[in-house]
Amino acid sequence: MPILERDASRDPAESQHALPKVPLPPLKQTLDMYLKSMEHLVGKEQFSKTKTIVEKFGARGGAGETLQKKLLERRESTTNWIYDYWLQDMYLTNRVALPVNSNPAMVFPKQAFRDRKDALRFAAHLVTGVLEYKSLIDTQALAVDYARGQLAGTPLCMRQYSRMFTYYRRPGHTTDTQIESPAAAAAAASEPEHIIVACKNQFFVLDIVSNLKRLNEMDILSQLEKIVSMAERSQDSLPPFGLFTSDGRKEWAQARDELIKDATNRASLALMESCVCVVCLDEPTKLEPSDTNRALLLLHGGGRDMNGGNRWYDKSMQYVVGMDGVCGVLCEHSPFEGIVMVQSSEYLLKYMTRSPSKMARSLSVTDLSPPRRLPWKSNPHIQALLSGSSDRLQRLVANLDMDGYNFKFYGKEFIKKQRMSPDAYIQVALQLAFYRCNGRLVSTYESASIRRFQEGRVDNIRSATPEALAFVKSMTDEKPALSDSERMKRLRDAIKAQTDYTIAAITGMAIDNHLLGLREMAKELKMEQPDIFSDETYRASNQFILSTSQVSTVMDMFCCYGPVVPNGYGACYNPQANHIVFCVSSFRESTETCSAVFTKALEQGLLEIRDLCHRSGAAAAAAAAPNTATPPTTANPPGSRGTGRSPATSQGGKASGK
Repeated sequence: MPILERDASRDPAESQHALPKVPLPPLKQTLDMYLKSMEHLVGKEQFSKTKTIVEKFGARGGAGETLQKKLLERRESTTNWIYDYWLQDMYLTNRVALPVNSNPAMVFPKQAFRDRKDALRFAAHLVTGVLEYKSLIDTQALAVDYARGQLAGTPLCMRQYSRMFTYYRRPGHTTDTQIESPAAAAAAASEPEHIIVACKNQFFVLDIVSNLKRLNEMDILSQLEKIVSMAERSQDSLPPFGLFTSDGRKEWAQARDELIKDATNRASLALMESCVCVVCLDEPTKLEPSDTNRALLLLHGGGRDMNGGNRWYDKSMQYVVGMDGVCGVLCEHSPFEGIVMVQSSEYLLKYMTRSPSKMARSLSVTDLSPPRRLPWKSNPHIQALLSGSSDRLQRLVANLDMDGYNFKFYGKEFIKKQRMSPDAYIQVALQLAFYRCNGRLVSTYESASIRRFQEGRVDNIRSATPEALAFVKSMTDEKPALSDSERMKRLRDAIKAQTDYTIAAITGMAIDNHLLGLREMAKELKMEQPDIFSDETYRASNQFILSTSQVSTVMDMFCCYGPVVPNGYGACYNPQANHIVFCVSSFRESTETCSAVFTKALEQGLLEIRDLCHRSGAAAAAAAAPNTATPPTTANPPGSRGTGRSPATSQGGKASGK
């Protein structure tokens, strides 16, 4: 995921109207790519079976031809033929809990607050920045993004930004629903906007508009101080209902059914669903504020005994301000991709550092209505359900194995000097690390933005290529038998294969969305499920044991998330000029994974690849150097050698960058 540039000269509405629709790849192309991507990941017998199934599916007059035709019709009649299928499959029908499993977090730099008042000033300044950013979105004043890296300069769809502060994910028994609130520009004046502030597991309504004026920073600070005072009155405390949102979606939906039987709870839920965002004022913990611990606290709050109940995971944007300086943003992922979280976070941190805090009261709204505690009605049955949610969160917290790791030996500048894509290079290193730990490669997910198209979200870059396997074997099993030049050739082949697949994905020519569309169209037509989708190879192709994403930032922050399967890894990375920040996650209950072991293997692989590049560069430089040996003389007898050149970094290869 490259850092984006913005172009203020382009009109957002005009740019979005000009974007093309997501293309539909040719059926044969997708099936051929599917077979190539899986042949080296399954056994020979299984692959032979799969090949027969795929050929039957893609034959003239076969099921694939019928489904492809229907998808072409769907593409003509919709803005984005894959969007609804993808949204349901990726998020809304997924029944796992949102924390760790789905919601990513952006971890801000550790803050050094002098006291609680200082922390609240920071929170008030942050909320002011959030409202400034939201105003840019509401008035369509946010400059259009355009891509860098591969196919640079392409304008990108901006629709995801409009969902940041207006979407809410409501739990359902079999599928969730996205609830959309009106944007400020369209909201009636009689419906003042509000944010929800979480403090000590209690929730408070803070109106951000009073007498048709938006509150300024001093007003917001005043309201936050009142909220903290209200939260400290233990006699008024209510059960930590935020824990419900940390549960599996089916369990939360069942609990919500009980809650809404009471009118008070219905009204409180309505206010949660319609808020602009949630601001979580977290209590200090005794944890060392390492990258790893800050990532954990952002993702799940540390569980019920810390700040696990001080969250509302269904809301798209949650800003966390810990009294101990642990700060960041947590996102419900279904409305938008990580780059939207990055861009808004970059804006906020720049706002916080460049815009001085404005605490003058001269323009304050003097007759502010006090914040209101959200009321909840409970009963023994609801309390029992809440206890179950609390216990399941504790198990999730205990299960998550996170390792925030800063690789300090080199960064993307060294990689670029090799004329290689930093993203492709790191992806190959991830494959090497996984192979070293497991002796095999597995289906790998790397998110690829397709925002070049209307309503574009993502497709998958399948990084476990045959070329990657050939390279990692050259660095492990086959190392004694191969020369550096052969290993270097395999490295460049792997980089090229990764880069080529990246280009295919970002231009709408990857396979995962297409196969999903074919599968869902078969369901829509009530066809008997084609064998291709019940085949063991297809199941394996969708078990992403290695789930990865490049989340690049300009400001000092990093992204983190959990694995997507019980025996898998989540691997987020942020390449900087001279270092690379990794956040690797896994589950302790799995005997197949260990985050620390993986990061150790990753470090080893990155160093070995660097050394290979150095040796290759030195050899190339020596080969290109003129013969500096001196003819034999009495001072330099036959058999002696002249002085060689010092090693140099290789400048050969094809330039590429994601």
